[in-house]
Amino acid sequence: MASRGGPRAAGTDGSDFQHRERVASHYQMSVTLKSEIKKLIYTHVGIWLLLLAQMCVGHLKLLPHDQVAMPYQWEYPYLLSILPSLLGLLSFPRNNISYLVLSMISTGLFSVAPLIYGAMEMFPMAQQLYRHGKAYRFIFGFSAVSIMYLVVVVAAQVHGWQLYYSKKLLDSWFTSTQEKKKK
Repeated sequence: MASRGGPRAAGTDGSDFQHRERVASHYQMSVTLKSEIKKLIYTHVGIWLLLLAQMCVGHLKLLPHDQVAMPYQWEYPYLLSILPSLLGLLSFPRNNISYLVLSMISTGLFSVAPLIYGAMEMFPMAQQLYRHGKAYRFIFGFSAVSIMYLVVVVAAQVHGWQLYYSKKLLDSWFTSTQEKKKK
């Protein structure tokens, strides 16, 4: 090949090197998946902060209970769900597989499990609201059970996608590890 700006090798236009400048697909996938997981983690932090604010307002009695209801029992263990997100973020700089696996396991324990429990805990109140139109807990004039079911649905989707992308990222990292071992 020719040097930069110098004469070109005979029989080439200089574009035959481009096939060597492509980034391996698992590296491209790793970058894309990290970006998606970060977006989901930031969304999770937003949900987490809203629940924390509701709990603080409810317990510190900053507003009357007819405006902001006391938290449901599932919200307390859900506060631990920030830990898996932090582990996930810590796994990104050096592609740390063990942190990512810990993040995935603890997401199931501290995020998904409280959401399932919350859906079961609130079901009788949701059933009463649906059948009789009676709600006893409110958040700014809206039925607390309706709002919290909405939070549960959104949070379940966020954590589901987070686990899905984390699994794909883990597979991507294993692919790159296996290729390094082959060389």
